[in-house]
Amino acid sequence: MRITKYTHSCVRLEHDGAVLVIDPGTWSEPHALAGADAVLVSHEHADHIDVLRLAGLGVPVFVPEGAVLPDLAPLPVTRVGAGERFTAAGLDVTAVGGRHATSHDGLPDCANLGYLVADEVYHPGDSLHLPGRPVRTLLVPAQASWLKLTEAIDFATAARAAEVFAIHDAQLNERGLASVNGWLTETVRGYRYLTPGETA
Repeated sequence: MRITKYTHSCVRLEHDGAVLVIDPGTWSEPHALAGADAVLVSHEHADHIDVLRLAGLGVPVFVPEGAVLPDLAPLPVTRVGAGERFTAAGLDVTAVGGRHATSHDGLPDCANLGYLVADEVYHPGDSLHLPGRPVRTLLVPAQASWLKLTEAIDFATAARAAEVFAIHDAQLNERGLASVNGWLTETVRGYRYLTPGETA
């Protein structure tokens, strides 16, 4: 399976000619969606979903069953719940978790699903909910208002994945990104940073 990282939390998975895109938000590159067969959206925040871009795509879009997305009328949306297994772009997907991590005083509080794809790649969205089983590839949030770096390190260490790539990093400047990458490289086995557009 080919994994291409795009800006912030967007990743593109390619397998046997099929393309599955996760969290193509307003900060990610439009060409991340070129040829997509299906899209997974972890939650309703604009850095994870660009409704206007998806409206013209015409492919299945999977969102959490509790997501509040009033502009989804033109989209072929399927709502899924935590623990549900389904097929997207020919790949088996398991929805994991249920709620967005909190930043302060219980906020934000919205539905959030992590997605375990083909029992190998795990994208947690805006949470640190573990997948509940071993995975080969973990996508770890690198920076957020709801996140401390030590929590990201603990999450990545607990998942015990063979390879770990950063997501949720668009708000880091060059100096901050170097610091976060330094810590993750030193403390997390299998960690490697992918720049936007880079493929593993």
